[in-house]
Amino acid sequence: MLPEALNDLIEALGRLPGVGPRTAERYAYFLLKSDQSIAYNLAAALSVLHDSVKNCPKTFAIMDAAEEFSPLYTDPSRDKTTVMVVEEPLDIYAIERTKSFAGTYHVLGGAISPMDGITADKLHITELIQRIADDDVDEIIIATNPSVEGESTAVLLDKLLHDKYPTLNITRLARGLPLGVSLEYADQITLTSALKNRTQL
Repeated sequence: MLPEALNDLIEALGRLPGVGPRTAERYAYFLLKSDQSIAYNLAAALSVLHDSVKNCPKTFAIMDAAEEFSPLYTDPSRDKTTVMVVEEPLDIYAIERTKSFAGTYHVLGGAISPMDGITADKLHITELIQRIADDDVDEIIIATNPSVEGESTAVLLDKLLHDKYPTLNITRLARGLPLGVSLEYADQITLTSALKNRTQL
């Protein structure tokens, strides 16, 4: 019943994560009824996206295609001997917003999930092991997500890295109750972690 071009846009938007059919329809209708410049700007940004962005060959963070390495790696003020390991490139920017970390990063490219066909050999673990030697790394901070997949990945990393570098300092981001959350609303995994990681007052 809708024009073909509008239907095509709805279908394309519906392929985005977290966008259901109704949301896709709203987005498409918004673009249709708004000033044409909004749609043109969006189309222009999408048309150059893949040619303008690439992964850093050292850290696997996303960066401008014209750069050789990620600025977060080449910046002389960053401590290359401390590496925070994250699952996805956008996890880096969550950490950077805190302005509390001056080391470098390593993006695994996901977490181990056999159900989804993601095994250890599909992650950037081999490259991490090589970086430890190349940059004389003395601390690895594992910052995988607090999920079953993230925990499994953290345990595997800890074992692999300790086997290869027995004296390497391997730490993990603390897990516990977030500020402002009542105990009754906390999930079991969070509560268990909060108990294990309790601190002295």
